[in-house]
Amino acid sequence: MLPLALTGLLALSACQLADDDDPADKAHRLNSMKSFPLHDYIPDPSTDGAKAILKAQWILTKPCMVKLGFPGFATLDVKAVESTYPVRQGALAGGGRSDEDDFYGVDDPERAAEHGYHDRHDEDTEEAGTSQPQEYPAAQYAALTGSFSPGDSHFAHGHAIPEGGCMGEAMRRIYGPAPKATKVNGVKLSGYYSLAFQLWYESHKEARKEHAWKKADREWSSCMKEKGFHYPNPDEASSDTDWLRAGKPSAKEKKTAAADARCKLDTGYIDTVHGIDSRVQKASIAKHKKALDDLQAAYDRSVGKARKIIADAS
Repeated sequence: MLPLALTGLLALSACQLADDDDPADKAHRLNSMKSFPLHDYIPDPSTDGAKAILKAQWILTKPCMVKLGFPGFATLDVKAVESTYPVRQGALAGGGRSDEDDFYGVDDPERAAEHGYHDRHDEDTEEAGTSQPQEYPAAQYAALTGSFSPGDSHFAHGHAIPEGGCMGEAMRRIYGPAPKATKVNGVKLSGYYSLAFQLWYESHKEARKEHAWKKADREWSSCMKEKGFHYPNPDEASSDTDWLRAGKPSAKEKKTAAADARCKLDTGYIDTVHGIDSRVQKASIAKHKKALDDLQAAYDRSVGKARKIIADAS
């Protein structure tokens, strides 16, 4: 199961972990998106370069929104929004969790016993400095993002909304034309890092076919059966429809999640599957090295453009 909204990004390979790591601590560190080789090819939003791009994007978005008939954006304080991303008013939903953590699901038995599979990791998200959602009325949201719901107009006050909205137009000025869109697990991705996301998904899918991965699933499943729970693998446990339908964790969910996390630690599940995932990712990187390096070079150029935009606006 690959998270789609992948933001954050600085790789820490397993070989960098100390040999005397506590197993639980090592499992938690390997369970972060940052621990994978392909993570190197998706910019870390906490870096100065990434922050400059976000700031420049909002600087360019302001006059675009004014041009579309939203004069209030003329006085928008960029500092107030540069670490946010827009969501449609009323669309915010709880129960999510940090995109960076828990790639393999729960790994802390005590935390799982308290939150089940509904853990949001709010504290971790704040410490990591990742972007936060900011609500906008439907018309403003459409103009900002170029994302439309059925019945929405593609015009704002008589002006055509640019592809990707004002934010998409701003990003094209910083990065240049977006690469060709691709599909990952049936979801269309058209961002500047879609190749890295595509390779991540394909590598993960390939890794799960390996005998060693299937053996890890069986060992985890056997451990769960001893505790009274019957699931073939951790994904099946975390995606049980009983949890997905609930607004908050039930006692049964909490017990299941705690057992899930404990069995991952007792069987060395995360250590094993992370090793397989990482090896397959490295092979994928080697195969697509030029394309990935080109993305890195484009990112470096965009940082330079963003800093110039900021300097010119000062």
